[in-house]
Amino acid sequence: MVNIDLQGHRGARGLLPENTIPAFLKAMEFEVQTLELDLAIDVEGNVIVSHEPWMSAVICSHPDGSPVSEDEQKDLKIWEMTFEQIQSYDCGMRGHSEFPKQTPIAATKPKLTDVFTAVKQVATEASSELPAFNIEIKSSAAGDGVLHPPVNEFVSRALETIKSNYPLHLITIQAFDARALERVHDLEPDIAISWLVGNEDGWKANMDQLTFIPDVYSPAFRLIDSSLVSSVHEAGMLLIPWTVNEVQDMRDVIDLGVDGFITDYPDRGRALLDELIQED
Repeated sequence: MVNIDLQGHRGARGLLPENTIPAFLKAMEFEVQTLELDLAIDVEGNVIVSHEPWMSAVICSHPDGSPVSEDEQKDLKIWEMTFEQIQSYDCGMRGHSEFPKQTPIAATKPKLTDVFTAVKQVATEASSELPAFNIEIKSSAAGDGVLHPPVNEFVSRALETIKSNYPLHLITIQAFDARALERVHDLEPDIAISWLVGNEDGWKANMDQLTFIPDVYSPAFRLIDSSLVSSVHEAGMLLIPWTVNEVQDMRDVIDLGVDGFITDYPDRGRALLDELIQED
């Protein structure tokens, strides 16, 4: 029986501009179980969907259409902008050099509330179940008070917005920042939590950074081996790696026993899962 949580990374970054409403709706076309996204906070306290806490030189353009440069991108902080200012920057028309199949479209960074509204509307119109969300708190100790609010305020604002707009049983909060996960655990002990891991320190060293056992262990997919799968499952956790884009890599992690995977290409993931279901 194939039971894999297919997660659309930043919506469907391989197909449409990342972390935009069109990308999330595109991922829903491939029946993803979960939509994955990242958060920032603007100067008005709005929870904004964005991977970087600034306007990226890779994908964003100024209101006059000129590309954001690498030299200036980190000065264009979302935390120092109003939502109206954020909306004046396009982050979709330039496309993305690493994703040649991505269709360039005019796109801006949305509020999380607007993403929830759009997703619920599409699900209602299609008479389909609501997808889950895997939401990353993009905080760091160095970024506190510089790129985003202090971590406790960041978490509180995110949770308040989520609780008011989407069913909590469909939410997982993820982070590389242990402080953020500890705060989520303190405020909402029943909400699902995922520990993002990108280092090679090993299972024990990473787990020792937390005072509790999260629901999900989410490493870079190349860190996975059979020993890690066993350790994670023996601890009662799910194993959901990122970011798995090639079909053979998807097959490999499924064969190792993962519970799901995050991908920029939900179309590839859906095609593979449908194939495996037919073979089962």
